[in-house]
Amino acid sequence: MTWRPRLIALDIDGTITPVGREDVAPAVRAAIRRAVDHGAHVVLSTGRSLVGARPVAEDLGLVGTAICSNGAVWWDAAARAVVRKLAFDPGPSVERLRALLPGAVFAAELTGVGNLSFGRFPDGDLWGEVREVPFAELVAEPTSRLVVRWVGRTPEELRLRLVDVELPGVTSSVDHTEPWLTLTPPGVTKGAALEELRAALGVPAADTLAIGDGDNDVAMLRWAAHGVAMGQAPVAVREAADAVTTTVLEDGAAAVLDRYFAA
Repeated sequence: MTWRPRLIALDIDGTITPVGREDVAPAVRAAIRRAVDHGAHVVLSTGRSLVGARPVAEDLGLVGTAICSNGAVWWDAAARAVVRKLAFDPGPSVERLRALLPGAVFAAELTGVGNLSFGRFPDGDLWGEVREVPFAELVAEPTSRLVVRWVGRTPEELRLRLVDVELPGVTSSVDHTEPWLTLTPPGVTKGAALEELRAALGVPAADTLAIGDGDNDVAMLRWAAHGVAMGQAPVAVREAADAVTTTVLEDGAAAVLDRYFAA
């Protein structure tokens, strides 16, 4: 009997949509629908906040759990409710990063609403409402996700500046397309969240599939029985995967799903 995954974890940006967009290509949409129709649990697993992920989940008609903010926030689409929310104190890491990254801007997630920002982000960078606040207000409350953009720099410059830097009490990942750093609570990754969800759903570990393209997808790709990197993914991400598909602009996620859920 041909193997068919029962739990499918899909990154959003660079995997099922172009980065920063909500439109899923028709071929990818159809492939996801066939997987759902065959009884697979399809889970969006994204670094986006809930505000950015929810429209995609709703547009696809997914009714299960969506894993947002790299695993810190879980959204039950059927109940339309947050069912898990982990948070951390952003103060110590932000203090360190302000010294390391002159000119950087910071935003703390307000789950389901938007962000508090310290400094002005480029238009379109943040999902939901954005309210600029003083530094003291930015770090006054725990948050599930804090993002940092080093304005005017490259992702390579950001990575180099953070080499051997230990940020206290957080998990961090750097975007490969923009000078963008994401902080989440310690130990929180897409892979760890998916393992908890897999156990709760009763799906065997051998029946898991994940598709992604970024640094924050590495733990997810290693978690899956079969992890697939997108064609435009950086070398380190492709090396963490079991296979590589075509790019997001070539509907690479659909090519993977069509192997198991053909039309």
